[in-house]
Amino acid sequence: MTDHPSHAAAAEELALARRVLRTEAAAILGLVDRLNGSFTRAVDLLFACRGRVVVTGMGKSGIICRKIAATLSSTGTSAFFLHPAEAIHGDLGALRKDDVVVAVSHSGETEELLRLVEAIRRLGAGLIVLTGAPDSTLGHAADVALDCGVVHEACPMNLVPTASTTAALALGDAIAMTLAVRRGFREEDFAHLHPGGKLGKRLMRVEQIMHHGDEMPVVRPDTVMPEVIHEMSSKRLGMTCVLGDDGRLAGLVTDGDLRRHLSPSGNLLALTAADVMTPRPVTIGRGELAVAALKMMEDRKITSLVVVDARGVAEGVVHLHDLWRTQMF
Repeated sequence: MTDHPSHAAAAEELALARRVLRTEAAAILGLVDRLNGSFTRAVDLLFACRGRVVVTGMGKSGIICRKIAATLSSTGTSAFFLHPAEAIHGDLGALRKDDVVVAVSHSGETEELLRLVEAIRRLGAGLIVLTGAPDSTLGHAADVALDCGVVHEACPMNLVPTASTTAALALGDAIAMTLAVRRGFREEDFAHLHPGGKLGKRLMRVEQIMHHGDEMPVVRPDTVMPEVIHEMSSKRLGMTCVLGDDGRLAGLVTDGDLRRHLSPSGNLLALTAADVMTPRPVTIGRGELAVAALKMMEDRKITSLVVVDARGVAEGVVHLHDLWRTQMF
């Protein structure tokens, strides 16, 4: 079993870790003042792209490229990663003339990428380069070259790609976010592209989880209480909507309403839904986010919301348990 480092060694390690973080943070901040018209032209080229965005790079840059491609794809821009070595050994067929290639190379002299340039130009595809050397061969070959150079790496030997890959990743994120805003990418679009996982569940709409049709408990204002209680029990939501003949919501009967009307001298079963219901209950629209429904329930300390349309016609019921079952929080 490895011994723990001495206090002095531990202090040195913490100091090194802090230097790494400061160096990488400085690398990102150093990009801010370098953003200029070239950045805008790169976004213009990507926005006008009628094909796909093909992101490519070797080694550690290639890993960054995969993340950039994934971020673009998740925010409304069709993108994928193409390994440059595989491309020059048979995968060039993945490129089309309507595509835009985004190449990442710190040196701007990566051999595999340089060998791709001829094919890119032959096809007529666009080329954007993220590089630490805009005056490099790759930089000069590009339609747009973006400078993401760093003064030095976070590696103590100044060898391992660290600050340079962080800078390239951050610049890629800046491009993706700017492009998403220009496209008018909205929460609804994000939810459509992320139907699974925690993010997608947080962006679910009320209509996706509400009880509707035969699952929705419904009675009329003149329904007698034995039938009201039966409807509540059979639908198992602890409540029932009280609807008028036109389908509009007149009120709500909950377990709490039943308890409030129980008394030794009273006769609950002789009453009707209109006698017991809470009029003008809290409602929500079917297009609202599920998180908005949860907040309304928590703020008002209730367990269900009736979903209504613009005319007040009841369309469904969303229950607190439905939100919990999605495991989105």
